[in-house]
Amino acid sequence: MKISEGPAHVGCFIFFLLPMVSGVQLQVQDKHVVMDNGILQVTLSNPEGIVTGIQFQGIDNLLEVRNAEYDRGYWDLVWSKPGKKGTKGTLDRIEATNFTVIVENEEQVEVSFTRLWNSSLEGQVVPLNIDKRFIMLHGSSGFYTYAIFEHLGEWPAFNIDNIRMAFKLNKDKFHFMSIADNRQRLMPLPDDRLPGRGQVLAYPEAVLLVNPVEPEFKGEVDDKYLYSCKSQDIRVHGWICADPPVGFWQITPSIESRSAGPLKQYLASHVGPTSLALFHSVHYSGADLILRFGHSEPWKKVFGPIFIYLNSLSNEDDPLLLWEDAKQQMIFEVQSWPYDFPASKDFPQSDERGTLHGRLLVEDRYINMDYIAANGAYVGLAPPGNAGSWQRECKGYQFWARANADGYFYIDHIRTGNYSLYAFVPGFIGDYKYDFNITIIEGSYIDIGDLVYKPPRNGPTLWEIGIPDRYAAEFYVPDPDPKYINKLYVNHTDRYRQYGLWERYAELYPDEDLIYIVNQSDYRKDWFFAQVTRKKDNQTYEGTTWQIKFELDNVNESAVYKLRLALASAHVSVLQVRINDPSTEPPLFSTGQIGKENTIARHGIYGLYWLFNVDVPGALFVKGNNNTIYLTQALSGSPFRGVMYDYIRLEGPPLPPCNSSNNT
Repeated sequence: MKISEGPAHVGCFIFFLLPMVSGVQLQVQDKHVVMDNGILQVTLSNPEGIVTGIQFQGIDNLLEVRNAEYDRGYWDLVWSKPGKKGTKGTLDRIEATNFTVIVENEEQVEVSFTRLWNSSLEGQVVPLNIDKRFIMLHGSSGFYTYAIFEHLGEWPAFNIDNIRMAFKLNKDKFHFMSIADNRQRLMPLPDDRLPGRGQVLAYPEAVLLVNPVEPEFKGEVDDKYLYSCKSQDIRVHGWICADPPVGFWQITPSIESRSAGPLKQYLASHVGPTSLALFHSVHYSGADLILRFGHSEPWKKVFGPIFIYLNSLSNEDDPLLLWEDAKQQMIFEVQSWPYDFPASKDFPQSDERGTLHGRLLVEDRYINMDYIAANGAYVGLAPPGNAGSWQRECKGYQFWARANADGYFYIDHIRTGNYSLYAFVPGFIGDYKYDFNITIIEGSYIDIGDLVYKPPRNGPTLWEIGIPDRYAAEFYVPDPDPKYINKLYVNHTDRYRQYGLWERYAELYPDEDLIYIVNQSDYRKDWFFAQVTRKKDNQTYEGTTWQIKFELDNVNESAVYKLRLALASAHVSVLQVRINDPSTEPPLFSTGQIGKENTIARHGIYGLYWLFNVDVPGALFVKGNNNTIYLTQALSGSPFRGVMYDYIRLEGPPLPPCNSSNNT
């Protein structure tokens, strides 16, 4: 059956009668446990707790039967001992050692697969007690899973790089992937990535398809990072089988247990066919986001639940209706959060949580003498820390909301505990943090009132480049090399996801680096999306120096000007600032080495947010149009080293209060 690519536009949904039984049934065998509600049947290994089979709508197993049973549907993590450098640890498929029935009746089955740690396992197994739970409900076209990790106080130190639930689907069945309305397509086979059919490019994940099984994919680049998503957008994604028309969907009703806040980028679905639920990863952040536990540091966290939803159609209907139905199911799951059926006492239900609401205003007297409603602000509760620390926080829970046009926000279903309140506002630089910690207790309903964020500001804006929104997407993104395209992103809003764009810089600037002239240049056309290294003829790379040229009608030599440098990402970079003399040593300002985010290679357009505020003595400027700021990314050695800018602003000296609002 042909699946038309692109979003489906439908006015209604078609519902089908599914076979039913009197209730949920549980079969416990020597090597397997089977949950069956008459709609689907899920088989798990006993006692390991690996999903080995999913039977639905006449398909004996939606998972890849060619794989070993332990390599089909599983929770896993990557861990290491303390002191290990880098982000490469040991993969642990979390094979449990004990099986327990938690709930068994006609309405619900919940089973538990646990692995308990003791000192005899030190160095061999991550020092955690792990409880993997699976739930099946009567009349539900799917099943739920969640996990509870616990580190006891007297246990040894360790690190975690990655926590996820993974499903590897039947490659003969599932060929069409959907992760968003505008990000869905027929996908290559995993065989196409093998030697002879695929050519590895600059890193193993990126493969040029030179002799794919299906000729239509020839010449395309496949790379799992092409399909990464920001956390707030990973609510539903999955795969469609055309014959019979069946959908496999992973629904995440809450992102409270994911690390690093709403903008953190995670993998979702990719060639395999693979479907992932990531709860923690170091992608687009690097070592800054390694979960590091000290000796005798107690910790417990619940990941999930997530819902694995299955749906089907008659052969006459457009299979993309399955995607539309999955989105509706996602809305239902979100509205049902927090679920009232998980049996673990570690998962609090609705009446055991709290709510907080208020309004956020922005005070910037150089824009408006009145308060400005923080329209679209991200406001969140996360473990106590410093302003902006939420983007590196990964041990606790986070709860976020968007403010409306008047700045009002409402955060509900908050777990009990102590939090800091954080915020950032699109259109303004920097991060907000409320002065006092907030304690949430069961049933609490807190009206925090009006909060005021004063973004960094010393004086009037003399000029600015970009939009302060934490992304580099507004800058110039070149067309990809025709030899390395992914058809999904041709004429797409996410054109930055094409492979190899970093190589285009040297082609566009073969003799000298980028020069931007204030009031003449257009950052949408003249500011490359990333300050990357320059590829030389001998296949080596060198650092680059960009110039910003501008005019000053007047210069106060005794005053201090302020240069704001907001970065959307950095990877093994040293950014240096010089004023009107590119040879000045030492530079006026240097970041030192920052970042290990690998955002340039992973097509991410942003990683971690960095803000640097540089004092510039007025004596370094000259009156007239002969001013130049030199921005040097000094490190070389790789095509992926560099920075992405979010926004740059030069501020003049402070004005008397009565004049502030007349100068933006």
